[in-house]
Amino acid sequence: MPFKIEKTNVEWDALLTQKGAEPLAFMVTRGEATEPPFTGRLLKIKADGIYGCVCCGKPLFDSSSKFESGTGWPSFFQPISNDAVATKVDGILWMKRTEVHCADCGAHMGHVFEDGPAPSGLRYCMNSASLQFKPA
Repeated sequence: MPFKIEKTNVEWDALLTQKGAEPLAFMVTRGEATEPPFTGRLLKIKADGIYGCVCCGKPLFDSSSKFESGTGWPSFFQPISNDAVATKVDGILWMKRTEVHCADCGAHMGHVFEDGPAPSGLRYCMNSASLQFKPA
């Protein structure tokens, strides 16, 4: 799937290093890894602000949609806009899951599940390593 922003893995790795992103950021965003639960630096953030893609900076989630899911990853019930994220179904493990990617650069963010709160009923379960937080 083509994205607005295309770079090689070498370029993404260099960019993330230059930004001072945590070491796991490249493996999560480009290798579709998952950070261990309850370890992400953004899990307990309660401040108002915007969560964006660590790779390209695109705004993805507003703090007003964040909720405590108890799963160990930052969770949101909706993206900031309809064009913020892209999804695709993966069947890598024993079940089908829906991956969430940044719509602009394709960075892997996490997965979306249908067990979230109203109004959407969705739980966007994101990796802290794939996000940057900008306080309001």
